[in-house]
Amino acid sequence: MKVDVLLGLQWGDEGKGKVVDVLTPNYDVVARFQGGPNAGHTLEFEGEKYVVRSIPSGIFQGDKINIIGNGVVLDPSLFKAEAMGLEKSGHELKNKIVISKKAHLILPTHRLLDAAYEAAKGDAKVGTTGKGIGPTYADKTSRTGLRVGDILDHFEEKYAQVKARHIQLLNDLHFKFDLTALEAEWLSAIEYLKEFQLVDSEHLVNELLNDNKSVLCEGAQGTMLDVDFGSYPFVTSSNTICAGACVGLGIAPNRIGEVFGIMKAYCTRVGSGPFPTELFDEVGATLRDLGHEYGAVTGRERRCGWIDLVALRYSIMLNGVTQLIMMKSDVLDTFETIKACVAYTVNGVETEKFPFNVEHGVDPVYVELDGWKTDMTKMQSEDEFPEEFNNYVSFLEKELQVPITIISVGPDRAQTIVRCQD
Repeated sequence: MKVDVLLGLQWGDEGKGKVVDVLTPNYDVVARFQGGPNAGHTLEFEGEKYVVRSIPSGIFQGDKINIIGNGVVLDPSLFKAEAMGLEKSGHELKNKIVISKKAHLILPTHRLLDAAYEAAKGDAKVGTTGKGIGPTYADKTSRTGLRVGDILDHFEEKYAQVKARHIQLLNDLHFKFDLTALEAEWLSAIEYLKEFQLVDSEHLVNELLNDNKSVLCEGAQGTMLDVDFGSYPFVTSSNTICAGACVGLGIAPNRIGEVFGIMKAYCTRVGSGPFPTELFDEVGATLRDLGHEYGAVTGRERRCGWIDLVALRYSIMLNGVTQLIMMKSDVLDTFETIKACVAYTVNGVETEKFPFNVEHGVDPVYVELDGWKTDMTKMQSEDEFPEEFNNYVSFLEKELQVPITIISVGPDRAQTIVRCQD
């Protein structure tokens, strides 16, 4: 049995949570393979709205197994708050969630270090969410981190060593802090974490596959935020691409089946960093307002722009995308004209390849398409799509050379249209 992978193709916030929720009935297992509580996946159904951060989005669908993989970084305090909130809403979790012992723990001092490092950068700050993600991954790669499995073996001693090193770093940065309340909450959450199944998830995933169980791997953030291939240094601290599912869950590359690439019908970005198609005018503000473009975790206003096909082709290449899923098509319902970036002019030379540096000297080359000026939010079949929208979809498929198989026309689970493929 092979795993299918679902991930974002832009700068995050593509709508992965909703799609996982829609696809989950087809799978036995949903597994998160990277990222941390900086990734908020929003789901809406039956009149309710949920935002999950560390917990896989398959938690709302029956008796599915939900795995938090070794590639994830986990903050026990935020995990506890998220889990207890879902339990109060009537969602039983402890028999549905398993957590990898090899997942790294976000410590209270990681969050303080995140703030200290950003403050030290001044105007050059990356624009992190302040959740301690970067410092945790830094400890992971420097082999000084704490993992979930460590809470079961001489934990107090291990924690004291890491804490002392972090406090020295904070003092060296002349960063003022009070750890008392953060630490007390965190240590309480460690005890809560022990109530869940803590497993060697790499064995579990492969055993499930050998038993012909179907597995959907859920990515966080987006391809253009990948630490290797994104718009560095304005990226996240993990590998957000399809290959990250292999190292983040312990599965071999030949286990990968379908790769679902999720994109918006336009582009957004949160925080600092280059954004070639960003709009600073009324059109950009309209996209933000119609699309309710505010971070699910941070509440930060998202930057908005037209769809970027240069970046999307790059993402599709890196991930081996087999199917495209287009979100927020309805946000473009009122526009007379839709623009799409098909190439860049880089220092006067036109290219369709994503360059090493997109921060300076990059200008988008646009084509214009007719808008559909039709409310699509009530549509339930592709037969109802206006001709101009069908033209937009056909144009994208031709440019990207991958079929668009699912189209979202609203935030609710029910506002999802699966297209018939020839």
